[in-house]
Amino acid sequence: MKPAAIGIRAHSGWVAAVAVAGTLAAPQILARERIVVIDGDGPRANQPYHFAKNLSLREAELHLAQCAKTSRRLAATGLESIAESLHKARYAIVACGILTASGRPVPALPEILASHAMIHTAEGEFFRDAFADACERLKIPITRVRERELLDRAVSELRIGAPKLRVQLTDAGRGVGPPWTQDQKNAALVGWLLLESAGKPHR
Repeated sequence: MKPAAIGIRAHSGWVAAVAVAGTLAAPQILARERIVVIDGDGPRANQPYHFAKNLSLREAELHLAQCAKTSRRLAATGLESIAESLHKARYAIVACGILTASGRPVPALPEILASHAMIHTAEGEFFRDAFADACERLKIPITRVRERELLDRAVSELRIGAPKLRVQLTDAGRGVGPPWTQDQKNAALVGWLLLESAGKPHR
């Protein structure tokens, strides 16, 4: 089995997931998916904390628990489908990179609901956590990488200058066609970054 990695970039209610193999210099894009992790429309599902703000604390807890259950189930189904396809092609997923925002810790629910900024932070973590949970179920090692640090880290660890790296990322998507936006580029980049790390000998 050849090694592969998955990169995840989350949005409200869905993620861009890209499975890669090879290197950025010799890229292989094995899968590119938009995985939806909500089962309804509107803020009740895709902005669960915004919706919960108008509920009692107990109702908010129940609402978020139900949303989490749904999102984790759909995330696991989406990742499992990718994993099965890769397995048939003789690839084994050795890592999953989940891109994060600021990395601020999420406080208790009452504090979250009292702050609009923290509601946004919590919702970002909510959908990322759904995929972290899915990876744990599938026994895929997880690494969280701050997106604002991704480019600098890739330049350092992949030993490619930033201008060339951007060109190679753009070129890597030509074979798969659109969409190949920053979502897919960064998801792919964190995948190749983890493959580079996985290939280094441990000291």
